[in-house]
Amino acid sequence: MNQRTATNFFDTKIEFLKGVGPQRAATLNKELNIFTYGDLIQYYPFRHEDRSRFHRINELTEELTAVQLKGRIRSMVVVGEGYKRRLTVEFTDGTGVVEFVYFQSIDWHLKHFKEGGEYIAYGKPQRYGQRFNFSHPEIETINPENENGGYFQPVYNLTETLRKKHLDSRFLSKIMRTLLELSTPHFKETLPEELVRKFRLFSKTDAMWNIHLPESEAALNQALRRLKFEELFYNQLRLIKNKILHKTEYPGQIFTNLDLVKQFYTEGSMPFELTNAQKRVLREIHDDLKTGKHMNRLLQGDVGSGKTIVAFIAMLMAIGNGAQACIMAPTEILADQHYRGLKGFAEALGLKIALLTGSTTKKGRKLIFPDLADGNIHIIVGTHALLEDPVQFKNLGLCIIDEQHRFGVAQRAKLWAKNPTIPPHILVMTATPIPRTLAMTLYGDLDVSIIDELPAGRKPIKTVHRYDQHRLNVFSFLRDEIKKGRQVYMVYPLIEESEKLDYKDLMDGFESVSRAFPEYHVSIVHGKMLAYEKDDEMQRFVRGETQIMVATTVIEVGVNVPNASVMVVESAERFGLSQLHQLRGRVGRGAEQSYCVLMTGVKLSKDTRLRIETLCRTNNGFEIADVDLKLRGPGDLAGTQQSGLLDLLIADLAKDGEILKAARAAAENILNEDPTFILPKNEPIRSHVDSLRKESTNWSRIS
Repeated sequence: MNQRTATNFFDTKIEFLKGVGPQRAATLNKELNIFTYGDLIQYYPFRHEDRSRFHRINELTEELTAVQLKGRIRSMVVVGEGYKRRLTVEFTDGTGVVEFVYFQSIDWHLKHFKEGGEYIAYGKPQRYGQRFNFSHPEIETINPENENGGYFQPVYNLTETLRKKHLDSRFLSKIMRTLLELSTPHFKETLPEELVRKFRLFSKTDAMWNIHLPESEAALNQALRRLKFEELFYNQLRLIKNKILHKTEYPGQIFTNLDLVKQFYTEGSMPFELTNAQKRVLREIHDDLKTGKHMNRLLQGDVGSGKTIVAFIAMLMAIGNGAQACIMAPTEILADQHYRGLKGFAEALGLKIALLTGSTTKKGRKLIFPDLADGNIHIIVGTHALLEDPVQFKNLGLCIIDEQHRFGVAQRAKLWAKNPTIPPHILVMTATPIPRTLAMTLYGDLDVSIIDELPAGRKPIKTVHRYDQHRLNVFSFLRDEIKKGRQVYMVYPLIEESEKLDYKDLMDGFESVSRAFPEYHVSIVHGKMLAYEKDDEMQRFVRGETQIMVATTVIEVGVNVPNASVMVVESAERFGLSQLHQLRGRVGRGAEQSYCVLMTGVKLSKDTRLRIETLCRTNNGFEIADVDLKLRGPGDLAGTQQSGLLDLLIADLAKDGEILKAARAAAENILNEDPTFILPKNEPIRSHVDSLRKESTNWSRIS
């Protein structure tokens, strides 16, 4: 294919662009997945360097992050041999002298630099003795285009291979200029004129030029705003359209009979009074289940807010109407916890409940499969094992998926296929509160229910930060709590000694805790133990036979022990914010005051201090999730299996929440008014969406 035969200009192979050629194209293919003009023009810079002014050598300070100098090379000297060989360049602008030092590509630099030659240099100044020193600064010959400065240099993500071949940001911006000049007639406006005017957005052409080669800082900011809005607008348009499709085109079984739910409420098997938030969520679920349309709902709730009992009552709505229900969890520990927690409730109502995981024996499976197919099993709890082909239902009416972001889309589709006539209703539960911006992007095609209230009688957990030198005081506090009849978790980040990391490991912790508390029994649980060993230790703790449980994060989602009132997290600086919040949620399950003690060393980074301070300040999981999003970014929070949904080229969910809200509102308005984009004013959307369908590409595609 060449430029003349490409069906779309942006499908032209990159090797046909002037300045690239087959060899460089092969490197760009391999290193950056850039194959076509479209790939290249959407390879956006991650930052821009301000080259709009020149500094003088006599005004340099160490506080400056990067500076641009204009002057001449006074001398060049190669010193040392082998790996110690380096090139030292003296550079002057008449106000002083600085040194440039190069440890790599020395021969290349010797070939391209000339003593007495005039150059522009860019880099970070560092004081070395009486002079300022620059390590590997960028240097280019002065020419009419750069001699006056006045531009913003785009900086692109690069690999070591690209740098070694001198295919750097300067090379990319050079070929980008060539491509932009060719592309300008081919850019199509992808947003309706009304939206462009309402939000005062740059045109598509202006945005593409100024994201790569900005005229000014203001133009760069406008280009960023335009491209982020467009990307998020099409992301939301797709999700909202899917949501409408679910509500209008997919049928769902009708569950109107609530006799079984009423029986659960009235016969004494209900363990506690539901909160108003739980009641509201159950009404929302039942409103979906009685419409005859397919339910696709996300249930968000903080740690300990009572999502599981809500899920169980939703299952009763299905079972009371002749259907079966399943609940799928990402780990065997969590599946086992759900099974143990629900077994008593189910059996009190005369319902049969079963557990199916990877550990279920062949004999156990032979008993489960026929009962499930005959409809004798009403509820099945399991892991990925539920997706296996031999698992067949008589009438699967409701699927509850716990921690959905750990399951891939293809796996969820398999659950749908378990009832080929009418797909089962879907309720997704997440134990980690999701920031609104992330929820909009990950779960924007689901209806959302939030349990924002803790059960009555629960006291907020008191969280404190203590340094390692306060350990004796912490142990004294633990002793006082145990004397009151309480139990304690102590969580460690490592299982074995690490020479690189100066952290207490689990085994060392277990020994020191056993020595410090000789009068009490100590359990130990970690990921390398066999399943039955873990279970045995956990059950001893549940029964109160041991007072202290020393564990790794396997208890992050684990047993529910109302009597455990203290969580001590060792080396808390090694844990993420949401993970710390999840661990803290293991206590505070009873009516007594509970505590979380975060132990750290004295040396803490700025981010770590913010994590610790946030935990000590608030128990609100949604607030914590917002801070976590800003610290870690959306990719880490969402997990790798959702990367397709977060395939954002330029928007940043941690920073662009306001743009996302505006883009979602705009998408909703357009879909409400014109769901098939037949109005003339929405022609750009129709044209863009049609081109995406033909090319089977992502919704942020250029044209």
